[in-house]
Amino acid sequence: MANFGEESSELTTASVLKRNIAWDTYLTARLITDHDLQLIRRYDKKNPEIQQDLLQEEGPAYAEAFFNVLRSVTKEDTVQYVLAILDEMVAGDPKRAAYFHQQSNPQKPSPPDPYTQLTRMLQRTDWFTQEKAATMLTAILAARPNRGTAETPLPPLSEAVQNILVTFVDWLTSQLRRPSHPGRSVPLAVGCLARLLREPAARALFTRASGASLLAPLLRGAAGAGSSSGQPPPSAQLLYEAGLCVWQLTFYAPASQAMASASIVPSLVDLARHASKEKVVRVALLALQNLLAAPGLDLAPEMVEAALPKVVQQRLLQNWEDEDVTAALEALKEALAANIKLLSSWDKYKKEVLSGSLDWSPMHTSDLFWLENAPKFEERDFQVLRVLLKLLEQSRENRTLAVAASDLGHFISAHPHGRNIVTDLRGKELAMRLMMHPDAEVQKQALLAVQKILLAKDKVAYLNN
Repeated sequence: MANFGEESSELTTASVLKRNIAWDTYLTARLITDHDLQLIRRYDKKNPEIQQDLLQEEGPAYAEAFFNVLRSVTKEDTVQYVLAILDEMVAGDPKRAAYFHQQSNPQKPSPPDPYTQLTRMLQRTDWFTQEKAATMLTAILAARPNRGTAETPLPPLSEAVQNILVTFVDWLTSQLRRPSHPGRSVPLAVGCLARLLREPAARALFTRASGASLLAPLLRGAAGAGSSSGQPPPSAQLLYEAGLCVWQLTFYAPASQAMASASIVPSLVDLARHASKEKVVRVALLALQNLLAAPGLDLAPEMVEAALPKVVQQRLLQNWEDEDVTAALEALKEALAANIKLLSSWDKYKKEVLSGSLDWSPMHTSDLFWLENAPKFEERDFQVLRVLLKLLEQSRENRTLAVAASDLGHFISAHPHGRNIVTDLRGKELAMRLMMHPDAEVQKQALLAVQKILLAKDKVAYLNN
């Protein structure tokens, strides 16, 4: 990646448009036509109202005239100036991007190709040119005709557009991986991708470029992760656009798989938990909803471990203007409850305990599971409880010890005679030994279990909160 100097990388559209370009010299050098020069003079430096009227009359002609300059002129100041004009033109009304697909003269066989020149500019040595070329390329790709509608499928991409899209998506992915500009590369790339990923072809290309796995780190800043690394936290707009990218990618199975492997679920749950903007919460919830329903991924345990049910419960207490947020919360609540019930079956728990290795699956932390299944511990002379206590005594796995101690505490709370049963089976003695264990989590869970043994029943409820 190029290392741009401060002067080129900190330019703004407003500062570039203050320049005065000697258009006559390009006519003299035969780099532009007299017709182009007349159009440029008529438009350049005019107030916005006049420019708007000119574009309404002959929008495609003005777009073509300025693009002819880009095609023929290489001087950096002029290229930047024309890109600033085009950027301002489209920013004023995004529908104007359609001008670049329309013929200004019916006698010409086809409108000028807007893609090739902009793609080449992505490789130039100044950041301003790259930034504006990427913005324009995104707008023009999104505005191309025959893209289909919400009701009709997208037609196959032409070979030319396919090639341009491959090059552009690769460039955007490279900006996420190794930003050229410390503060502007990532927001630019994410903003462009948020528009491009509406198309299935772009989703496939981005996934093929290993881009899907790069999105999870962008969402982790939602909880203020940026401050611990010395970087400012991401803006709400960046979080929204990154979340929008993730949501759109969840409609493409290979992308969902790649994001799941990159631990996107905890990042999305954090986003849903901490985001203050409604639109950010919305895309996080919709992405989680799609991932939960994705065939073959089985992400429910990871979502439960990340405390998504609690996030959903808390968010349902709020008032939302966007009905999609409420609908997504209700759908997630129902789907998670069904999955927790499935994941929390007694047979599954019994099998895990008898295997001798425990993990923090949903049944270990579900109050409902323990209330429903505490009586089943009495089966076969407390076989499962005895095995659980044996794990506390003999296991060398810190995770298994921590989970077993936690389970012991849950049993004491849920069973009406849990304290006496555990004490009779030496559970109190075993738990007290683990209070001196070198692992902090094992210590914590053992302490909680011992407290539940020692405290009266009415005091135990406080430890469960």
